[in-house]
Amino acid sequence: MSALISFTIYLIFVFVLAGIANRSGKDKAFVKEYFLGSRNIGLWAFAFTYAATAASGGSFMGFPSLIYTHGWVVGWWIAGYMIVPMVALGLFAKRINQVSRIAEAITVPELLRKRFNSSAVGNVATILVVFFMFFFLIAQFKAGAQIMATLLEGVEVYQSVVIAIESATQGIPWIGAADGDYLLCLIVFAVSVIIYTTYGGFRAVVWTDVMQGLVMGLGVVIMLVLTLSQVGGLSNATKQLAEMTPPEFGEFQLVTKTANAEEQRFLRGDWFATSDGQSVVRLKDTTVIPANEVRSPAFEGLRLTTPSEIEKIKAGLDSSVDIVTEVAIEPTPYAYGADTKGVYTSAPGPSQNNPMGFFTVFLAFSFFAFWNFSGAGQPSYMVRQMAYKDTVTLRRSMVMVAVYFSLIYFPLVMIFTSSRILLPGMEIHPDRVMPEMAQLLTANAGVPWLAGLLVAAPFAAVMSSVDSFLLLVSSSVVRDIYQENINPNASEKQVKRLSYCVTIALGIIGVLAVLHPPKFLQSLIVFASAGLGACFLIPMVVGLYWRRMTAAAAVAGMIAGGATILILYSIGRVKYGEFSEYLLLGFHPFIWSVVVTAAVVFIVSITGKEPDSSLQQKFFGNSKADA
Repeated sequence: MSALISFTIYLIFVFVLAGIANRSGKDKAFVKEYFLGSRNIGLWAFAFTYAATAASGGSFMGFPSLIYTHGWVVGWWIAGYMIVPMVALGLFAKRINQVSRIAEAITVPELLRKRFNSSAVGNVATILVVFFMFFFLIAQFKAGAQIMATLLEGVEVYQSVVIAIESATQGIPWIGAADGDYLLCLIVFAVSVIIYTTYGGFRAVVWTDVMQGLVMGLGVVIMLVLTLSQVGGLSNATKQLAEMTPPEFGEFQLVTKTANAEEQRFLRGDWFATSDGQSVVRLKDTTVIPANEVRSPAFEGLRLTTPSEIEKIKAGLDSSVDIVTEVAIEPTPYAYGADTKGVYTSAPGPSQNNPMGFFTVFLAFSFFAFWNFSGAGQPSYMVRQMAYKDTVTLRRSMVMVAVYFSLIYFPLVMIFTSSRILLPGMEIHPDRVMPEMAQLLTANAGVPWLAGLLVAAPFAAVMSSVDSFLLLVSSSVVRDIYQENINPNASEKQVKRLSYCVTIALGIIGVLAVLHPPKFLQSLIVFASAGLGACFLIPMVVGLYWRRMTAAAAVAGMIAGGATILILYSIGRVKYGEFSEYLLLGFHPFIWSVVVTAAVVFIVSITGKEPDSSLQQKFFGNSKADA
């Protein structure tokens, strides 16, 4: 309860900041202020809003889940992220800021439309932004809901409300199949973030990003100190990690010696010994033994295989409870790493589905390029590059953000490789390992109230991303669809009202879409990043620096990039039976999309009619050296 109180105080402070931001922007033009903060964002605000947007729920929820599941090799997976600010900001931040001011553009689709003087370019860009950003949005919704569910899990009133919601939604298509606790927390999170984003606009997003960036950094430092002290240091943690073997997944049943007159309810995450006494099983979801029955229905669960983990869990079980688990269907071992020691401390890392392991050499190369160049192609980053105040702000921010990322991501790898020792069996719900770890560390340290502030770190990352994505998508809909194609003469009052309505509608749709998300949150993050980078990286870079590029090339390039990602992910879905990318020749789909898009943009440009000279002069001046 103390953690919940401290977390609530943090949320109240966020809403106060949104209110102050709303008041500070009342005398400014609505569109430019609401969507771009009037283009006067300074050093600290720009650096932290850029960092906080990049360090999303993927960084503090999805990334830890991968570390926990696959071990030290994930440090290799994230290595390129440390220089993302240098590449993404250095590539064209100064140029995009200059061109956006010349074009007087508020959004990325609007900038492209005015750069090429083509409504088709703007419309295609808007559609692609809305489509791929939506996957980003629902990923953050999932993260926010899981954080709140972890905080509220032990509150009696909350459990009563969950049961009531499950009863009320039972039988409703799509909604009724979702877990009651996840559904409740998803709604609460969505309502909170939508209200403060709608009310405060871009300036509120930037101001809260500064605060949230500080919270994230402080939270990681505190967790690192607590983790290393509780596992006996990094060396000791690594030795124990080297002895671990991956768990097995399958279907199990709870069995009791005698029937009970009342239904027996067991919560997600509960542990039980197996009937042979050789292992322990963990529930994936809430399950029951019906009244007057001795067996539960078959449920999905996880069985440990590492002796030290099994003994640790068995020592904590209540010996007076006469319930054990039996195997309903033979559990499935990992495709790579099953019964093998050392897989968590060496490459390529264990994998449940891939017999080649989690991270191969070609994939390592792909991700080093992926993080840097797909990051440069993210419209959410581009919008911030359009909003900074001056070049000095840009240069200093590049260094600040690079240092900040180094101080966050390397410690996260150490924390969540060590977390396998403190929290066995989190593979059953890997995306919840961060808030679960925060609660365990603070409880062990005797300061449970601190859990609320530590959990505020991933929650800050999620909120800072959701608010940015909501504004980006709503600005694209309002500015680039409504004002450009439907009502060019819309009054400020109409635009303001529509902006609020679109933001709220996007939140509602996001809630419905994420009721049944994929197992790993990071899968959505990587897909959305790849899709946006594929669509916008090459068209934006070439469009900003090459006067000969045509509108037709911009349209063709964006469509080709998006199509490449969708095709390779569709093949992966068919091949692996889950939401996953297909690694053609071992390379990530983003790498192939860049090759395809670059070829399409170049061929279509040189074979098409040269752009109008007045358009070239407007954005490039009189020089034709690069024509």
